[in-house]
Amino acid sequence: MFQNTWFSNSASSYSEPSAENWLSHQTPDLGNRQTWLLFGAASFLVSVPVFFQAPLVRQLPLLSLVLTLGWVWLGLRLMERPETHLWGDLLLGFSWSWFAGSIYWGWLRSEPLIHLPIEAVGLPFALWGLWRGWGKVGNLFYLGSLFGTALTDVYFYLTDLIPYWRKVMQVDPELAIPILQDAIAQVQTPWGISWAVVLVATLGVVGCWSLAKGQLPWWAFSGAVLSTILVDSLFWLVAALA
Repeated sequence: MFQNTWFSNSASSYSEPSAENWLSHQTPDLGNRQTWLLFGAASFLVSVPVFFQAPLVRQLPLLSLVLTLGWVWLGLRLMERPETHLWGDLLLGFSWSWFAGSIYWGWLRSEPLIHLPIEAVGLPFALWGLWRGWGKVGNLFYLGSLFGTALTDVYFYLTDLIPYWRKVMQVDPELAIPILQDAIAQVQTPWGISWAVVLVATLGVVGCWSLAKGQLPWWAFSGAVLSTILVDSLFWLVAALA
């Protein structure tokens, strides 16, 4: 997925600060290629793999789960080298999202009430890592992804989309079109539109606030948060065109 030579050119200046100063990274230059590559990679890892994982977990959930080991292995190998440490850090954070997604969407997808708890399976480890000053980029990426997931789930609850979620997950994909159309009608009410605006505004404010902190781990967090807007928009578009 990633090539070491590509990482070497873009991550050679990255180094981890001490545990006591884990959020006091050097302020990245906005014109620095590394900074934007990190932001772009974080956005990519939230928005693109989900469309690959979605069909995979339906057909081969166990394979999707086992692939987590591959992401962890690759992340640890990249972290062994200073020039690729940053990207291994990010990939380890991504592995938590992949692992949780494999479990939920592979076997438990018909029950939305446990979606967020499953997605948060890596939360204690991420918080522990941040407390210890380890894996700051990956852990903040995972927290940003989890934050976006939490807000999206809250939107589903507020707009009463949970029943449609259950129905879609209990039927074959070709039979889900009428359910998706009913869900879109539910979203296109004044209540649904108002909360959609609140959702996008909240994600936008938090994402921009993270960028303004001027620290590389927070850029990874921001990439995960802001790309949630893209993922939600694409799913809405797919449902609207169904």
